[in-house]
Amino acid sequence: MTNTPDERGLELRELFFETSQELLQALNDEALKLEKKPGDEEIVRVIRRTVHTLKGDSAACGLRELSELAHQFEDALSLESTATQTAVAEIAFAAADVFTEMIAAYRNGTKLPSTKNLSKKISDLTAAPASGKTRRTRKAAAKTSTSKTSTSKSSAAKTSATHASAKEVAFWTEYESVAMTKAQASGLAVYHVVVKIDPHCAMPIAGRQLIHNALAAVGQVIAVYPDAKSPAATKHVEFVLASAQTVAQITAKGRIPTISEEVTIELLLEAKAAPQTAEQPDLTPENAVDSNQQEAEASAPEASAPAAPFGTVAATQENVLRVEASRIDSVLNLVGELIIGKSMLQQALNEFAKRYPKELLRGKFGDAMAFQARVLNDLQRSVMKIRMVPVDQLFRRFPRMVRDVSRQCGREVELDVSGQDTDLDKGILDAIAEPLTHLVRNAVSHGIEPPEERRKLGKKPQGTVRLNAYHHGNQVVVEVTDDGRGIDAQKIRAKAIELGMTNAEEAARMTEAEILDFIFRPGFSTAEQVTEVSGRGVGMDVVQSVLHRLKASVSVETRPGQGTTFRLKLPLTLAIIKALLFWVEQRLYAIPLNAVLEIASTFETEVHQVDNYEVLQLRNQVLPLLRLGRPVADGERKAKLFVLVITVGERKYGLIVDLLEGEEELVIKALDDHTFHTDLVSGASILGDGRVVLILNLPAVVEHVARSRPTELGHCNSGLLLSHTDRARMALTPVEGGQA
Repeated sequence: MTNTPDERGLELRELFFETSQELLQALNDEALKLEKKPGDEEIVRVIRRTVHTLKGDSAACGLRELSELAHQFEDALSLESTATQTAVAEIAFAAADVFTEMIAAYRNGTKLPSTKNLSKKISDLTAAPASGKTRRTRKAAAKTSTSKTSTSKSSAAKTSATHASAKEVAFWTEYESVAMTKAQASGLAVYHVVVKIDPHCAMPIAGRQLIHNALAAVGQVIAVYPDAKSPAATKHVEFVLASAQTVAQITAKGRIPTISEEVTIELLLEAKAAPQTAEQPDLTPENAVDSNQQEAEASAPEASAPAAPFGTVAATQENVLRVEASRIDSVLNLVGELIIGKSMLQQALNEFAKRYPKELLRGKFGDAMAFQARVLNDLQRSVMKIRMVPVDQLFRRFPRMVRDVSRQCGREVELDVSGQDTDLDKGILDAIAEPLTHLVRNAVSHGIEPPEERRKLGKKPQGTVRLNAYHHGNQVVVEVTDDGRGIDAQKIRAKAIELGMTNAEEAARMTEAEILDFIFRPGFSTAEQVTEVSGRGVGMDVVQSVLHRLKASVSVETRPGQGTTFRLKLPLTLAIIKALLFWVEQRLYAIPLNAVLEIASTFETEVHQVDNYEVLQLRNQVLPLLRLGRPVADGERKAKLFVLVITVGERKYGLIVDLLEGEEELVIKALDDHTFHTDLVSGASILGDGRVVLILNLPAVVEHVARSRPTELGHCNSGLLLSHTDRARMALTPVEGGQA
C-alpha cells in the first residue's frame, strides 16, 4: 500500500531530525578548526557546504524558518570578504546553537526560539567592509546575459568577446566553480546557456524540463537558474553546461519549437587538453533540476563535504541502512527468548539422558542441540554487533563543550581524544553521556589551574584534558584525565567532617581511596563559591548512580600537582551476560562472571572481625567480606562456606555464599519499578526449568553493606539485603527454595 503524502512527509522529517545532528556536529567541528585558523578559506567553504545542506534538507521538509536562516548565513559566507573575518567562527558557534534549538522545537512541537540576535550578527558580517573583490550576484549575471548576442551570429565572435573567463566564473557559487574547473581540466568547454521560453508555451515548467533534458544529451549540466519555483522560471532558464560539442550543436539542441524562443550562449572556460589517464568526473546527476540539489551534488567530489541525506546517495553508501534502535531491541529480545528456549531444551535433554541412558536417540538429540547452540551463538553475536557503535559518536560533542567551559572559567584547555573507534553498546553509550559530561566539566573547572597559576608551578599555561577508550577483557574502559592540580585527600577529609558525613575518629582510619569516595556522595563539593559550572554538589553523585545502574564502576587515581584520572569500567552489553549462580539461605542469585576473580572455600572459624568488619586472610592478604545472609550462631562456627573473590572498581571483596550452582548464560530481564524498588538487583532472568534468578548489582551491594556496618561485634545487618531481594523475587514469581 502506498503511503499518503502526509505519511511520507512525516518520514522525511524524522529522517531529517536524525541526520541533522550529524550536520550540526560537523558545523561545531569546523567552527573549532576555524577558531584555531582564522581566515582559512577552505574551512569556511566546508562550513558553507554544511549550512547549504542543512538549508536544502530543511526546505525539503517544509521547515521554512530554519531554511531561511540557513540561507541567510550561507549567503554571508559566500562573500569573499567574509572568509577573512575572525567573527565567522563565533557566528558559526551561535548558528549551531540556534539551529539545534530550532530543530528541537520542530521535533517537540514547541515555540521556535528567537533568531533576531543571530540574524543581526549575520547581517553585520555581510555589511562589514570588503577586503577584496566580492563575487557578483546572480542578478548581475542575468544583466550580463541580456547583453549577449543571439546565436545567429558566429561563435567565433562569442569566443573572442569572452576570453576573460576567469572573471566571469566569479558570480557562480563555490560549488559550481569547482565543478567547472574540473570539467575544463577533463577537456570540456564550459558554456553559459540562456534559453528564453516562448511566452505562448502552455506548460512552461514542463518545457523547462524538456530543455534541460535536451542540453543534458550534449553535455553535463552543472547548474540551472532560476529555481523552478521562482516566478522568473516561466520566462527564461540559464544553464552552466560542460560539453565537447560546438556552439552550433548546442544551439540546435536548445531550440525546441513552441517551447524555446531564443538561445544565447557564452563561453566561460575554454577546454584544456585532458590527461590521458584521467577519468571524466560525473559532475551532476542527469535529472537534477532544483538549484539547491545541484549545488549540493556538485560539491560531492570533495571528500570533506558532508553527504546530503535527500540527494543522490554515493555508491559507497548504498548498503547503509538507518534502523530505529527499538527494532534492534525487539530482535535482541527475541534472541534472548531463543536462548531461554535453548536452556529449556537442554534441561529436557539432560532429564531424558538420565531416564534412558542407553537410548540411541540421545546422540542425535545431542548433535541437534549442539548445532542449534552454535547457530544461536552466531545469531546473538551478530545482533549484538548491530547495536555496537564507536564511542566517537559521544566524544565528538566534547571539543565544543571544553571550549565553552574553559572560557567561562578563564582557563586555557586543549582536549586530546584517543580510542574513538572503540565500540560500545548504543544503550550504554547514551546512558554514560551525562556522567561523562560531568567528569569533563569538572576536569576543566576543578582540575586545570588558571594560566597564571600554571606558570608559577612551571607548567605550560594551556592545560590538557584527555579522553581515552579501550577494550579490557569483556569490558570497555573510558578514562578522563587532566594534568591539573590533582585532588587533595586531606581537603576532602576535612570537608566530609564539616558536612557531617563522617567524624574525625572514623576519618582518621580511612584509606585514601575511601576518602576519595566522598566526592561521589550527594551534596558534596569543595568549591568555595557557586558558579554556573560547579559548586552545587550535584553531578558526581549522578555519575556513580548511573554507573551502578549500568552494572559499571568508576575509580579515581590522583597525583597532587600532576593531575587526576577518572576510570569508568563499562560492560560491553546489558542484554546477555555470562553469570555465576550461587545459593544464599536457599535462595538462588547470580553475579556477572567477569567480576569474579577466583573462588575459595573456607570455614566460619577463619572469618575474623576487624573494626566491626568481617575479614578473611587469603594468601597473606586481608580480604573484606560481604555476607548476604544472616550471621551464624556460635554453635555453627565450624560450617563450611564458599567465598567469591570479586572486584568492584579497583578493590577486592569476598562474597560469602552457601553453595555454588554453576555458570550460565543469562538473558537479563528488566524489573518493573512500579512493583518494587531496590538498586541491589540490576535485573532478573529465567532459567531453563522455569526458576527465576536475581542478578545482583555488586557496586550497590558493597555500598549497602558498608552503610549497614554493625555497631557491635558479631551483629550484622546484612540480612536486610535479602529482604530487599525477596520483594524483587516475589514481584516476578514464587521460587521453591532448596539446593539443586
